[in-house]
Amino acid sequence: MSEQHYREIITKAVCGKGRKYSKTTHTICPQHKPTSILGCWVINHRYDAVRKGDSIQIKGTYDINVWYSYEKNTKTDVATNTVSYHESIPLKMRPDELITDELDVIARSTKQPHTLEALIAENGTDVNVEVEKEFAAEVVGETKVCVLVHPDKEDAHYQDVKWSEEVSDQELKDSIDPKFLERRPPREFGGRKRGERGERGERDRFEHSERDRFEHHDRDRDRDKDRDHQKEEKFEDKKS
Repeated sequence: MSEQHYREIITKAVCGKGRKYSKTTHTICPQHKPTSILGCWVINHRYDAVRKGDSIQIKGTYDINVWYSYEKNTKTDVATNTVSYHESIPLKMRPDELITDELDVIARSTKQPHTLEALIAENGTDVNVEVEKEFAAEVVGETKVCVLVHPDKEDAHYQDVKWSEEVSDQELKDSIDPKFLERRPPREFGGRKRGERGERGERDRFEHSERDRFEHHDRDRDRDKDRDHQKEEKFEDKKS
């Protein structure tokens, strides 16, 4: 392949990496003389990372909780202690590719601190807790890289796009007239405006309801007359 298919670009890339696994033993001093250890856990892990030369310095804290029994296993309690630590992670750097001294540090805990073992110390009053943890760190900076390019290659994602029909959100927003409804003339129905038709409709409904009410009253009156007439006929038949 000819040289014209390669280009040098400046971009951010990983310029150094490091990883470190560690074990640490902490001494916890409970309020009572422990008889046995019932459980131990590590919580509330927090840390910060900064670069110093060819290493990453990590400073952090976490809480150790020891659940234990005392007075010959008749009572229990939890001892809590916040401990701090300092870890130095050596970096494998690629300084020949860096073009700036401004670097970004990325450090993550690949294995959160947790308890390996919790035992009563030889003095019988303290608890020794062994904690393990692991960190991975990266340094990101600007560097120059050489990439392979295809001058005539088009991204398949854009092959079927009709650019003449594409409208940006800003263009669509500018084309909308917010006062369009305010300038629209009132719609008319049968030569009358909507308000006039509404008033006429209310008046017609009122007149129709009054007419129905009187007709219903007349029907009730006629039905009562027929009922009275039938009663009179039955009474006359009984007399005869």
